[in-house]
Amino acid sequence: MRFTIERLRTLVLTAGVLLVLALVAFLAVGKWKNPFNRRDIPKRLGIDIQQEANGVTYTQAHGGHTLFKIHASKVVELKKGTATLHDVKIELYGQDGSRVDRIEGNEFEYNQKEGTATAAGPVEITLMRPGAALAIAPKAKPAEVVNGKAIAKPLADVAANAASGEIHVKTSGLTFDQKSGVATTSQHVDFSMTQGKGSSMGATYDSQKGSLVLDQAVELTTVRGGDTVQLRAQHAEFERDSRICLLHVATADYRGGQATAGEAKILFREDGSAVRLDATSGFALATATGGHLAAPSGALDFDEHNQPRHGHLEGGVKMDSVSAGRQVHGAAPTAELEFTPQGELRHSHLERGVEIHSEEVSQSAGGAKAVPVRLNRTWHSQVADVDFRNAGHGQVEPATMHGTGGVVVTALSQRGKEPPVPSRLTANEVTGIFGPDSVLTSMTGMGNASMEETTATGTRQLSSGDRLEAHFVPPGPAGAKAARGEGAAQLQSAVLEGHVVLIQQPAAKPGAKAEAPMRATAGRAVYEGAGEWLHLTLNPRVDDGGLQLAADKIDISQDSGDAFAHGNVKATWIDTGSNQPGQHAVGAAGQSGVALGGQGPAHVIANEAQLRRSTGEATFHGHARLWQQANSVSGPVIVLDRLKQTLVARSTDPAEPVRAVLLSTDRPAPGKDAGRNANGKTAPPSVIRMRGGDLKYSDAQHKAVMRGGALGTVVAETGTATSVSNEVELTLLPPGNHAGKDGAAGQVDRMTARGRVTLTSEGRRGTGEQLVYTGANEEYVLTGTGAAPPRMTDPARGSVTGAALIFRSRDDSVSIEGGGRKTVTDTTAPK
Repeated sequence: MRFTIERLRTLVLTAGVLLVLALVAFLAVGKWKNPFNRRDIPKRLGIDIQQEANGVTYTQAHGGHTLFKIHASKVVELKKGTATLHDVKIELYGQDGSRVDRIEGNEFEYNQKEGTATAAGPVEITLMRPGAALAIAPKAKPAEVVNGKAIAKPLADVAANAASGEIHVKTSGLTFDQKSGVATTSQHVDFSMTQGKGSSMGATYDSQKGSLVLDQAVELTTVRGGDTVQLRAQHAEFERDSRICLLHVATADYRGGQATAGEAKILFREDGSAVRLDATSGFALATATGGHLAAPSGALDFDEHNQPRHGHLEGGVKMDSVSAGRQVHGAAPTAELEFTPQGELRHSHLERGVEIHSEEVSQSAGGAKAVPVRLNRTWHSQVADVDFRNAGHGQVEPATMHGTGGVVVTALSQRGKEPPVPSRLTANEVTGIFGPDSVLTSMTGMGNASMEETTATGTRQLSSGDRLEAHFVPPGPAGAKAARGEGAAQLQSAVLEGHVVLIQQPAAKPGAKAEAPMRATAGRAVYEGAGEWLHLTLNPRVDDGGLQLAADKIDISQDSGDAFAHGNVKATWIDTGSNQPGQHAVGAAGQSGVALGGQGPAHVIANEAQLRRSTGEATFHGHARLWQQANSVSGPVIVLDRLKQTLVARSTDPAEPVRAVLLSTDRPAPGKDAGRNANGKTAPPSVIRMRGGDLKYSDAQHKAVMRGGALGTVVAETGTATSVSNEVELTLLPPGNHAGKDGAAGQVDRMTARGRVTLTSEGRRGTGEQLVYTGANEEYVLTGTGAAPPRMTDPARGSVTGAALIFRSRDDSVSIEGGGRKTVTDTTAPK
């Protein structure tokens, strides 16, 4: 809200000028008490005889100083103890000769019996500014002293200077009671001076008590700073000894607005400058630009130059302003005000529960398709300190606002007819920065800072940290271009530092189960409103349902919930343990986690990662590797789809093929040495290793297919043989349904190689179109086509062929099937 204490000061000073001037006028009238208090005045004036006297002058002095002169062109003694003075001119001097005041009237009537003097007609009073004596004053001097030196000053200059400070008062029906020392008039009183002019209806001055009362209709028009100021009051009182002025229902109108006070008490210094103003029964300040400040009571302290130094408002302070499409309303129980030496408002301190509410309407970008954007903000804090700056044209506006004791800032934004979108900012301490026209540009929160907002898609996000710095979009089309303007409260950017926690809850979809919230932690978070992106650094970590993601930097889209990880990416899919045997862990939105046919956590490392929340797809780039228990996959790119429960790995670089390592089922042969190696120890599980151009795995089918792709061929290695083919298909045992009691989830039950198959094992070499390996009995079956049957070459026995060649690694035997008969050949390969 724009306002200036200059308006408050004007109210005080104009009131002070009015009352001091009126006081001086009536003090001058009060000086009649000395001459009229003497009962022998008629005799001294020569009116104790029944005749007229012309050109009578009476002078009274004390201690060698002239106090006053009374001159009348004619004095007529009337019957019944009264006398009439015509063409009266009274000159009153200060005891040091520093001023000359004049009272002039055509006719005064003195009642000796009642002790009253009454002006029968109009009275003109000319008051001289203190310190500017005329040359005719008894102690006037043609020189003045400056820095201890006498400097000549022409008497004409002295007279001109004095005349410029003259105060002229006109009234009628003036009555002075010498017994009570009270001078009264019920008539209209006018006065004028260089600074302005004013009037009142009726006045009473008590010279003994030193009190002045202006009965009603008090008005003053003056000029301050080139602007006209009009002061009105229903009633005014001034106490001379205590120098206290009381105003009742006072109003000051000026070019910038209006100030009012129900009851005002002003304390003055001896030189007439204001010391303090106390206002009760309601104090208000209204500006022409729509600003309004009000409080039941308040006080202002002034310096010797009538500039305010400190102010205090209490009883419920209210502030309102309307400008540039923005409405602001504020409230606080108390307010402390501080001012610059020039009298401009510099600082205000509000406490005991502060609330500031603003409403504004701007237009979004889009030209003809632009829609109104409505924004409401509300500030709550126990304490608020506001610093002001000069806004020009005699006005000030807020520069910063600092809240303590727990600050809550809520906002509600709405585009056109769309549903309102809420947001909320909290912290132990908050500092707001204002731009031109009191527009809030940024906020900084310290201690338990948090920011909660809702995107246009309905996604709710809660961010918290040790320190929060938020920047807001400027109003109007220019601001709409700086940010999409669809997010809550027109947030342009924000920075969170220290123990950052982010919780993101996607909007519920009709008929769908609510998705689990995503939680992220980091040392620092940067929000960009233009794209609604959140950048996490300093050990960031994201937990999204069953997924845990860590990297050097993680970027999260508030709009879609997608995440992009950069540098040293580590991801883990967690088995929550809530699933029954034969089931996989459930991730976000009820999606099954991706695994390599087994249970327990699945881990991924890579250089980069992209996580698409809507599709459940996660893509890892750069030396990516995934493993679960003993099974693993590696390659340049790995794509996991949690909705389809698939894994895809691909490579186009022969130097970095896709590699897969999987355990194979291993049913032990009968006998006491079953499952033991030559040393009598338990044999390790069989392992199948593959490398090729791409790999596709379906967890629902428990099937993996690797193709040569850009690398041409697939190489598969078991513990006893190596195959080369165009593709290899692996079938894994489902969890909990194993081929043997020693089997485990994720083990390969069967491997099938297809297309130009080559098999090598301990010196043997076989070729064909398809090779089937069964891990349970470690048996290889090689087949071909009618035109090209399978063939195996043995260094000891030569080559053999048939419809199918069966190689059993356990007993090192080869079976040939074909032509309706079966032949078994025992061979021993050279060691």
